[in-house]
Amino acid sequence: MIIIGNCVLSDELYEQRFVCDLAVCRGGCCVEGDAGAPLLEEETVILEKIAGRVGPFMIPEGIAAVNKLGYWVRDGDNELTTPLVENRQCAYVFYDRNGVARCAIEQAYEERLIEFQKPVSCHLYPIRITRYTHYEALNYHRWKLCDCAREKGKKLNVRVYRFLKDALIRKYGKQWYDELEAYVRYSFSNKNI
Repeated sequence: MIIIGNCVLSDELYEQRFVCDLAVCRGGCCVEGDAGAPLLEEETVILEKIAGRVGPFMIPEGIAAVNKLGYWVRDGDNELTTPLVENRQCAYVFYDRNGVARCAIEQAYEERLIEFQKPVSCHLYPIRITRYTHYEALNYHRWKLCDCAREKGKKLNVRVYRFLKDALIRKYGKQWYDELEAYVRYSFSNKNI
């Protein structure tokens, strides 16, 4: 593991390969699971502000879940998350014409209706952050659903942290990412990283 700023990073972030393969997984990470996407406190406020511009992209079941549960909820561990439809898919999911699960928030962002791309936890997946008093731990989350992403990442030789470059810069800043890149290049210069 390495330390960059106040973050402790698992070695898997720069050793493992990963590239989402939506053609195979069909956006299953937005549909499968038993909890919504983790949210930061400030993201709950943003969700309330942008709801009117995101709603037109949501499916009726998602709108009903938000109307019933709220724009965000606390899960069984008292963590802030997105609400779910029938304890399964994220309420902010919609399906494109190919039947791939997509994010209504991100769709509104791509159409320049809002400035918020999506919850940072979604943007960072398969990295999961655990917050402690004085630091954050960044770990690589393995899920069978993402076997295709690991295969595609191996084929394209893309490391997890490089696949998530934009998300990591969004969360921690360019200087932080550049430190990570420099560390990996220096430490593994003889290992073809």
